[in-house]
Amino acid sequence: MLLQVNDLVVNYGVINAVKGVSFDINEGEIVSLIGANGAGKSTILKTISGLLKPKSGKIIYENKEIQSQKAPKVVAEGISQVPEGRHIFSGLSVMENLQMGSFLVKDRSKIKQTFDEVFERFPILKQRKNQDAATLSGGEQQMLAMGRALMANPKLILLDEPSMGLAPIFINEIFDIIKEINKQGTTVLLIEQNAKKALSIADRGYVLSTGKVQLTGTGSELLANKEVQKAYLGG
Repeated sequence: MLLQVNDLVVNYGVINAVKGVSFDINEGEIVSLIGANGAGKSTILKTISGLLKPKSGKIIYENKEIQSQKAPKVVAEGISQVPEGRHIFSGLSVMENLQMGSFLVKDRSKIKQTFDEVFERFPILKQRKNQDAATLSGGEQQMLAMGRALMANPKLILLDEPSMGLAPIFINEIFDIIKEINKQGTTVLLIEQNAKKALSIADRGYVLSTGKVQLTGTGSELLANKEVQKAYLGG
């Protein structure tokens, strides 16, 4: 088991956003969390990343509790997040954005190797490496945000709404890239409004509603589930 989330409770001020959520991720899997806006999905990712502190519950990564660790320590442990809305650094070049992702990596030869791997996976970023990141298209910025996260050499990558605001041609490309990243050994936790796309590539999924897990199953089981079809797949 790579990651276990046990009875996680997270508050935003007086709002109880996550109400006792439990799930797990095995090494090498793609696991998807789906649910309506306000279901607590992004809050869960931010809590795993160390950006939010839970009120109670445990987050166990590689058999160690990490729920009290700060974000840089979580990245150092091997967990990187691609945030909702991408949050690339405008005013910095593509290359400088990628360098920001490797700030905890001390081995210069490893950084160079990872640069080469990122540019091989995202050739458009290599072409635009000296360009201001703010001038990239939405799809290119998403690739940059993913590349930046990969610069830390994560074992687990957290993807928050990677297809949001993208043209259909880029959505297919981003999901192909997610599958490729996973195939090459990185475990993926995916949050995605496009539930059909998310479940189609997921080994397993969890359906959240009002801060709790309501359903779980394999990706194909949830795709075939009548409740899920009605609520999230337009069926």
